[in-house]
Amino acid sequence: MGMLILNAGEIAHLDSISTNSPISGHNMTDRESNVYSSGMGILIEDSKIKSISESQSLQSEHAPDWDGEFSSSSLSIIDAKGCAIIPGLVDSHTHLIWGGDRSSEMRLRQSGMSYKDISNIGGGIRRTVSRTRRMTLEEMVSIGLSRVTEASKYGSCAMEVKSGYGLDTETELRLLEAASIISRNSEVSIYPTWLGAHDFPPEINRSQYIDELLSVQLPEVTSQGIARWCDVFCEDGWYTNEETESIVKQAKEMGLESRLHVDEFGDNDGLALAAELGSVSADHVAKSSPESRHKASEAGTMQTFLPGTPYVLGSNLDLPLIDCIENDWSFSLATDYNPNCRMLSLPLVANICCTRMGLDPLAALIASTKNPASTLGDKNITGKIAVGGLANLNIVWSSDVDGWCQTPGENPFTQTIISGNIV
Repeated sequence: MGMLILNAGEIAHLDSISTNSPISGHNMTDRESNVYSSGMGILIEDSKIKSISESQSLQSEHAPDWDGEFSSSSLSIIDAKGCAIIPGLVDSHTHLIWGGDRSSEMRLRQSGMSYKDISNIGGGIRRTVSRTRRMTLEEMVSIGLSRVTEASKYGSCAMEVKSGYGLDTETELRLLEAASIISRNSEVSIYPTWLGAHDFPPEINRSQYIDELLSVQLPEVTSQGIARWCDVFCEDGWYTNEETESIVKQAKEMGLESRLHVDEFGDNDGLALAAELGSVSADHVAKSSPESRHKASEAGTMQTFLPGTPYVLGSNLDLPLIDCIENDWSFSLATDYNPNCRMLSLPLVANICCTRMGLDPLAALIASTKNPASTLGDKNITGKIAVGGLANLNIVWSSDVDGWCQTPGENPFTQTIISGNIV
């Protein structure tokens, strides 16, 4: 069945750059080039956008007898009633599958303990690993599907999903298998990443685990054929730049490109390393230097900011988003959904950026759609609304596209459409 959306408010098509390249600099705030005025409509056929045109013209051609209620067996009609439409959101950094509960860590942080302090007493990642290792494949799939469904309610149509809470070969493979099953049973597009180098397990020493990563886990992961990228938590106290480089280079030889955790707590030249290694994305990047940001821009390595994490950790919300625009450096936003940051709403992440760091809502939208889509390597997921593209859309409560991120306590979307189907 086809679909016809009539009487739209503004439509954020984000097709000012016809390629799937990211949008950067002041082009991110250019409404004239990225937003259609109200009064347009969208025709969808076979899960793709067939036409974007003046609403009255589309109605005259495809539904001349429409009276506000009419639909046929071949065409369903949605009256947008002046509401804005934006592309489906792309969440390019999530830790979706894990078990357990770390609610007690807020009290520890409030007592003055750092993220590393909590890790050193058996909390943090290791606490989640202990519980996740005991989960069956069925439990992983069930909890992951529940979370993906919740994310889709907040407009996410594509999600990158990391392993990383196994820290042993068996559990890491099980996490990736669960991601694959979730992908086959969800309308949301899932993109798995192997994050065996998330921390070090307590049962073996550092050098032994790195040897396991390189000689056991990585070959098993590539043989399994599910993961699209490898990831490493490259941070002082976790994996060094040298260890990260070794893992990434061997992974690349075996067919896995990289996305990296870098410079979350301090500037360790992690972003510069990601650029040198050709990583598609370097994430967190809260403390990276301007020189590293320039290198990343030149190398085509996407900076992905995760503002939900400093928000829940009680850290300063001072990410250099405006500097990135002023310097024409591409960047993305993502949720970093994890046991500490249980945030599946990209609209909420964007709201934090707009209200606390002065980011333009349109720039926040581009950073949550077209820019992260450019890192996925999937020609079907473009993060824009264009003829011939997959019909991944969100209908906003407001007539203005800026309304997509201005309801932090409410869902801003009246309807989400994935591949031409209403979720």
